[in-house]
Amino acid sequence: MSLTPDERIQLHEFNNLTKSLSFNMYDVCYTKTKSEREAYIQYIDEQYNADRLTAILEDVASVIGAHVLNIAKQDYEPQGASVTMLIAEGPVEEAPTSAFEESPGPLPESAVLHLDKSHITVHTYPEYNPVDGISTFRADVDVSTCGEISPLKALNYLIHSFDTDIMTMDYRVRGFTRDVNGHKLFIDHDINSIQNYIPEEVKEQFDMIDVNIYQENIFHTKCKLKNFDLDNYLFGYNKQELYEEERKEITEKLTHEMDEIYYGRNIPK
Repeated sequence: MSLTPDERIQLHEFNNLTKSLSFNMYDVCYTKTKSEREAYIQYIDEQYNADRLTAILEDVASVIGAHVLNIAKQDYEPQGASVTMLIAEGPVEEAPTSAFEESPGPLPESAVLHLDKSHITVHTYPEYNPVDGISTFRADVDVSTCGEISPLKALNYLIHSFDTDIMTMDYRVRGFTRDVNGHKLFIDHDINSIQNYIPEEVKEQFDMIDVNIYQENIFHTKCKLKNFDLDNYLFGYNKQELYEEERKEITEKLTHEMDEIYYGRNIPK
C-alpha cells in the first residue's frame, strides 16, 4: 500500500532497514543419453552466459530504481560465467573500481551486483543425474536493498526472465530505522505474503505454499507448475517418438524429481 506524502512517516536521516528477496528457480529436463546431457549443459551455458545475465541484472536494477555504476564480466571454460555490477540508489558522478575485475578462476556461472550499501546476485547451476537421465538448471537470485528502493518490485520481472517449473521465494526485512522522535521502525510497508506481489495470471499456473513468520518479518512462498506436458521436458525430440511405456516411465521420473525439489526432501519411489 502506497502512502501519500502527508501520510508518510518522517524518518531520522537514512532508512536503515535491509529488505532482502531470494528468488530460486528450477528447470527440469529429461536427457536420455550422456551426449544429450552434455548438450543440455552447453545449451544452458549459452542461454545464460555472462552477457545474458548482465542484461537481466541491468533490468532488475532498472526495475527497482537503482543506478548501475560499473560492470565487470567473464565467461569461463569449460562452462560458467561471472558478472559484477556496482550500482547505487541514486546517480553518482564517478563510479568506484570493481573489486571483482580480476577473476579468481573458474566458478559456477554467476553474476553479482552491488548497490550503495546493498547488492544483487545471481548464480546458475546446470547439472544432471548420472543415473536416471534427469537434468536440471537452477538459478538463485538475491536482491538486498536499503533505503527507499524495494526488491519486491523486481519479482514479476524475475519470474518471466527464466523458464521455470519450480520457484521458491524468501523475503525478509532486517534491522530497524528511526522516525524523527527516535522511535524504532522494524518494517516500513504492509505485507502478509510474497504472493501479494505475484500477478494473478502467474499464480493461476502454479500450486503454491506459504510459510510466514509475521512477528519476525520473514515470508516464504514456493510454487510448482500445475500442468504437465511431456513435450516441454524432452530435449531434442517429442513424445510422439516414444513408446507409450517410455512416456509413462519418463513422466514418472520427471514428476518425482519435481516433487522432491518442491518439498525439499528425497521421496522413496
